[in-house]
Amino acid sequence: MRSTHRAVPTGGFWKELLKVKLQRKNRLRAIAAGALAVSGALVLTACGSDDNSGGGGGDSKAASNIKCDGKGQLLASGSSAQKNAMDLWIKTYGEACKDTKLNYKATGSGAGIQEFLQGKTAFAGSDSALKPEEVTSSAKVCKGGKAIDLPMVGGPIAVGFNVPGVDELTLNAEVLGKIFNSEIKKWDDPAIKALNKDAKLPSLKIQAFHRSDESGTTDNFTKYLKAAAPKAWPHEPGKAWEGEGGQSADGSSGVSSQVKQVSGAISYFELSYATANSIKTVDLDTGASAPVQATVENASKAISEAKVKGTGSDLALDLAYDTKADGAYPITLVTYEIACDKGNKASTLAATKSFLTYVASEGGQTSLKELGYAPLPTEIASKVRESVKSLS
Repeated sequence: MRSTHRAVPTGGFWKELLKVKLQRKNRLRAIAAGALAVSGALVLTACGSDDNSGGGGGDSKAASNIKCDGKGQLLASGSSAQKNAMDLWIKTYGEACKDTKLNYKATGSGAGIQEFLQGKTAFAGSDSALKPEEVTSSAKVCKGGKAIDLPMVGGPIAVGFNVPGVDELTLNAEVLGKIFNSEIKKWDDPAIKALNKDAKLPSLKIQAFHRSDESGTTDNFTKYLKAAAPKAWPHEPGKAWEGEGGQSADGSSGVSSQVKQVSGAISYFELSYATANSIKTVDLDTGASAPVQATVENASKAISEAKVKGTGSDLALDLAYDTKADGAYPITLVTYEIACDKGNKASTLAATKSFLTYVASEGGQTSLKELGYAPLPTEIASKVRESVKSLS
């Protein structure tokens, strides 16, 4: 039987060849190690960068533009509308600032403000500005100061629907108000047919879902209904649902999941949830020359009409829910980060300012487009950065 084992050459030539190969292997190892060292140095440099412009997308290039400050655990909670934005921001910020661990819980706006006022979090997320009584209550946690509203996330509240055989649907504020107040109960109702003459609407029961938790998304949605169709929506706007009938689910993820699964369903949630779940969305007949789609660009046009109603470092906005401007999508929300203007905890102040500065930066805002959010208008974003800078 012929052996397949080959003897290792031992002559001088072969020794030299093996020596050359070994030297080449060691050089490659050294190059790889050097590359890793340079990569590590870049990360360390990122945390000491003086560039405050921020960045987005969750990559190393974005992280290199963040100025890190502070360290330790940073807790925040609130708006579920901004959860997808927060996930992206935290990822990008964490790449640069490894000494700061930020944990954001999407508990809903009402619960987020409550936890902040109890001193449990460094800041809160809310889809509606603070009420006067909440500002008064904040004096307990903001020693020598008060809580303020810092707009950070903008975007459309989409009305998602699941109607078999219907790919495009136009509704107006009056019809929406009656649907969510249980006055219009079937998809082939004459009022819906009048707005969708080419659609084959089935005689199917409407399954309207609303938020079970206190929600800033609910607050903004009902503010739109009240402003644009006060007769069809007789209830006062608020974070807690006041409409008649319907079904409920917890959080934006909850109501969007119901629309995805239930035939005949309709609900309201941020566009990012519709995009992520491939849910069809309603076009709005606002009285403009053509129905308006729920898009980032159309929401940005409506938000650009907002006026700052807050005073001092508070930047609460007055949104134009009843706009009839062409291409302006009126069901919008702006999520605020709620923080103390003075009296922030010394242990979290530096990290809070560092993170919020990045979030309000051009890069931080631009990164939101891919998720279905609308970046803040430049003028408002600039004011936010100044307010964040003044936190103490």
